[in-house]
Amino acid sequence: MKKTLEQQLTEIQRKKKVLLIPYIMAGDGGIEKLEPTLHFLAKQGVSAIEIGIPFSDPVADGPVIQKAGIRALKEKVTLEKIIQELQKSTVAVPLIIMSYFNPIYHFGLEKFITEIKKTPVKGLIIPDLPYEHQNYIQPLLQNSDIALVPLVSLTSSKNRMAEISKKAEGFIYAVTVNGITGTRTKYSEEVDAHIRLLKSIASVPVLAGFGVATIEHVEKFAQDCDGVIIGSKIVQMLHEKQNEALQVFLTEAVAIATTKKAE
Repeated sequence: MKKTLEQQLTEIQRKKKVLLIPYIMAGDGGIEKLEPTLHFLAKQGVSAIEIGIPFSDPVADGPVIQKAGIRALKEKVTLEKIIQELQKSTVAVPLIIMSYFNPIYHFGLEKFITEIKKTPVKGLIIPDLPYEHQNYIQPLLQNSDIALVPLVSLTSSKNRMAEISKKAEGFIYAVTVNGITGTRTKYSEEVDAHIRLLKSIASVPVLAGFGVATIEHVEKFAQDCDGVIIGSKIVQMLHEKQNEALQVFLTEAVAIATTKKAE
């Protein structure tokens, strides 16, 4: 049976609407801001919300998200405090935790899964856990409603894409650059072909991420896959308290329809 995250994303997908997942850094500005921020984003009609866990060595993150993580760490925000807040959360949309493996390992793998089962978390992304090493945590998720979301890079072969897709849960995170997160003005020409190929293979929704920052980017990827993940732009606007501008941006983005390009 499909897990809740995939079910809800697939339902939105059937309506030909773009899947939009904003990323936030938990504890940026204080742990007390987490729940109000989740409700603010949910009211804008987003499909799910990705919650970053602050870490001292975020190898995949660009400067905006790195700085947000540093601010959260200075506020003494920990994985334990974040989970405690999420256990009290009443947000209706699915939540997805994005954490490097180290904080989860030190918290305790079994304890981590046990505790997040008591939250609205329905997905888990671990960017530095290779596909071949998913056995560290996948067995702990077998009897849960939490999907381990895989990442597929631009350098992935067709065979690797197919292997990952075969076991994918929730959605596939299509990384659109060979590098770190952060806003970009343009993407390499290979991205379009890469996304289309992945979409043709995948059995779950495919969302593009890394550098998505404009309505034009959302429209571009809506032609070839099911949606986008937006991180640095959201994090920066929340930090600068641009809530009205962010509300306008998200309202416009979630209204975009997916239109697959003609082959």
